[in-house]
Amino acid sequence: EVLATGWMIIMMERAAMDAIRPFLEPEETSVGVAMNVEHLAATPLGHVVRATAELIRAHGRRLEFKVDARDENDLIGSGTPQRAVIDPAKFNQRLLAKVKR
Repeated sequence: EVLATGWMIIMMERAAMDAIRPFLEPEETSVGVAMNVEHLAATPLGHVVRATAELIRAHGRRLEFKVDARDENDLIGSGTPQRAVIDPAKFNQRLLAKVKR
């Protein structure tokens, strides 16, 4: 058994969220809008994995990151996810309107 790609991506997304958290207004959050990732190496169960993220580009409210994940020995994945900064109240209003249609 090895670390699944989906779990690696979750770790990368979390790293991107954490990278921008100090810069968001209290009423803001971010949502994932795109993910381009390669899973480069297998990681056995029990190994520690760390993901890091660096903001590399901002297009208005759309943000692009460089992310990677490493286990105790190797680079296991890298990619360029994108997130959008949103106001959760407005987002939830649009979502509720969609549900009602």
